[in-house]
Amino acid sequence: MENYMKLQFPAKARNEAFARAAAGAFAAQLDPTCEELADIKTAVSEAVTNAIVHGYAKKSGQVEMVCKIVQEEFIVIIEDSGEGIENIPLAMQPLYSTVPGEERSGMGFTVMESFMDTLDVDSAPGKGTTITMTKRIGQDRYGS
Repeated sequence: MENYMKLQFPAKARNEAFARAAAGAFAAQLDPTCEELADIKTAVSEAVTNAIVHGYAKKSGQVEMVCKIVQEEFIVIIEDSGEGIENIPLAMQPLYSTVPGEERSGMGFTVMESFMDTLDVDSAPGKGTTITMTKRIGQDRYGS
């Protein structure tokens, strides 16, 4: 591993912007394009929002974010110890939401998947959720 950072913060909606900015600032050392940086920040925003809204469902808790850089790859791990996901394949379907009465689109995982190169979701009911995403920086510039 070339470099990493770890943050832990309360599961409060106002901390989503902080996590987004921190991930973007850390990823900047790879010299990403504006599009690559926006992709990372959007995916992190969705993952942190999911942890806050669904992981803790209006309860208090902590969200942990780890960012790693390995060669040209940016890896981000978002973890909560909240509700967990009973059926991951169902939860990852576009438009699926556990809170249908609220203004949620059910597109969080779809957005994460489309903006990052890989997405892995590990979860168990009552144990929390860990989302690991990777983005290879410079694919277009280096022909990789």
